[in-house]
Amino acid sequence: MRTWAAGCVRGVAGLLTAAALGHTLWTGLAEPGIALAFGTLITIGELARRDRGDAARRRPAPLGSAGALAYALLGQNAGQSTHHGVLQIVAVVVAAALVGIVPHIARGRGPALDHLARRVLTVTFAAVCFQPLYNSGRLEDWVGQGPYLVLFLLGLTALCDALLAAVLGWARTGWPFAPLLRDEMRAQLGIGSAICATGVVMALGVAVAGLWAVPVFSVPLLLTQMSFHRITAIRTTYRQTITSLARATEIAGYTRPGHSRRVAALSCAVGRELGLSERELTVLEYAALMHDIGQLSLVDPVPAGATAELPAAEARRIAALGGEVARQTGVPAEVAVVVELQADPYRDQPVAARIVRAVNAYDDLVGGARHPGGSLEALERLRLGTGHDYQPEVVECLARVLARGGRARVVPVPPG
Repeated sequence: MRTWAAGCVRGVAGLLTAAALGHTLWTGLAEPGIALAFGTLITIGELARRDRGDAARRRPAPLGSAGALAYALLGQNAGQSTHHGVLQIVAVVVAAALVGIVPHIARGRGPALDHLARRVLTVTFAAVCFQPLYNSGRLEDWVGQGPYLVLFLLGLTALCDALLAAVLGWARTGWPFAPLLRDEMRAQLGIGSAICATGVVMALGVAVAGLWAVPVFSVPLLLTQMSFHRITAIRTTYRQTITSLARATEIAGYTRPGHSRRVAALSCAVGRELGLSERELTVLEYAALMHDIGQLSLVDPVPAGATAELPAAEARRIAALGGEVARQTGVPAEVAVVVELQADPYRDQPVAARIVRAVNAYDDLVGGARHPGGSLEALERLRLGTGHDYQPEVVECLARVLARGGRARVVPVPPG
């Protein structure tokens, strides 16, 4: 089903691209100066892309996306009506994007085809909603002029883009669709809102002042893009610092090698299965990485670092020490709370702590073994503890994640 959905999206995008390029080559470019101006902007946006971090994965080329949206919503140039159609818009966007990604491909860092397919379908949707109705005058008759028209078009386009991103993400990862769609809709409020605003303002500016508005209105988004890259770099460094700190228990011999990273990766997979938001997943990942940090205060290490077999009082004492250490590192307060409460009965825990406790116990019980008997026996032990220690829903989500391919399918957290 997932493969079929992704194939449909890519197939439709491919057919639209072929039809647009063929039609444009056959009939020629209408208003080539306008096409060249927006095509150049899209190419520059692709050249300036940086595929790094989560924000970059969502919006790899915000300047190019804004230029494509502006071209799709362009109805006038310096007071004169434009005559480019939907197919020409798609052809110019695709051609300019392909030119811009060639250097990235040469360096071995080319974007995924899903990004281009998503761009094609989103731009096509915006152009189909705007161009025919605007040129015929029906759009003004139906919804009038002013901000409501802009908000209506942007809302539809943002919804289309979020749906496409969620479908492609679901097909690629198998994660639940509803949380993916929710996260994509939330992402529209970040760099997505800047892209939409720039695209609309640029189209309106060109309609009044001509093509001079293209570079003028590109500068604010370019500065915003640079700010997002800096924020992403800071978050990456912060995450690497937490990962390195979590390895302290392994280096000191308190836990098995790779334990914290395995728990973090599997916890995030379970969290996605439960439908946690991206912020909740970030808190969960940080807490899972640091869940054993309290063991550094022990004089005598726990055998193999397996806290799942400890008496409840001792496990809670270690968790409380870990919460104090986490607070000293400057992590968000929610992370320290999860670390501190991970050994409590599940009814007294937040969801993230319930996940960390179950996944940590699972990894302790299997002891690094990947054979089916070890995994099944560990899950059975967890199910026996669902009356007090482990939330049944979390244990069953863990079982489903493992059943889809086991721990080998879980993407590990890279070491710091």
